[in-house]
Amino acid sequence: MTTLFISDLHLNAGNPAIGEQFLDFLNGEAQDAAALYILGDLFESWVGDDDPDPYYASIKQALRRFTDGGVATFGMHGNRDFMLGARFAAETGISLLADPVIHTIAGSPVILSHGDALCTDDVAYQASRTMTRDPAWQAMMLEKTLQERLDFAAEARRQSRAYAMQVSEDIADVNQSAVEALMRELQTFTLLHGHTHRPAVHEFQVDGQAARRIVLGDWYEQGSVVRWDESGPVLSALPRG
Repeated sequence: MTTLFISDLHLNAGNPAIGEQFLDFLNGEAQDAAALYILGDLFESWVGDDDPDPYYASIKQALRRFTDGGVATFGMHGNRDFMLGARFAAETGISLLADPVIHTIAGSPVILSHGDALCTDDVAYQASRTMTRDPAWQAMMLEKTLQERLDFAAEARRQSRAYAMQVSEDIADVNQSAVEALMRELQTFTLLHGHTHRPAVHEFQVDGQAARRIVLGDWYEQGSVVRWDESGPVLSALPRG
């Protein structure tokens, strides 16, 4: 059976075509998967599991129906939905993973990550990431009203768009030395991640050991999936019909 990996859908009511394609994916080939992994940024933003947004509620209901069908489904926090919590996991049946984590896929150990922690050249982003992943900071945010959190998220997205226009592509990409250091630390030489929106398979060596980094694409214009079975991983685009 095939294990499926996706990331960076950035689901939101303002771009319903992505959600429609995702639902078609869940109701189509994902039904026969050994497992489904969502490696971060499933949602455009997530301000807390108590958000009653009707669009997000419909996605949660679809995920619940999917997991009730018996496909093991795993999720990971991204840089847009790092506030996903235990209530979301319980409501959807998704198992939330640490980042990074090693899972064995079709007999091969693989490092799974959203990927943003490896963008170490982007010092400003890493400082922001450290703050927002702090449990104390998240607890403070959850004490705010829902509207305050929504306003904060809207401003954060505005600032992120402005920042992205200024920072170079190289700085915003993963750092190769950081990738190699992670592989050495975990003694695992295949890495699968998203975040950068640059789908590709990179082959290289780490201390004489063959290594590869597989990067999922975003779903803005079309889908992106890695299909992994006994013959290995295949990175594919999912055209939007």
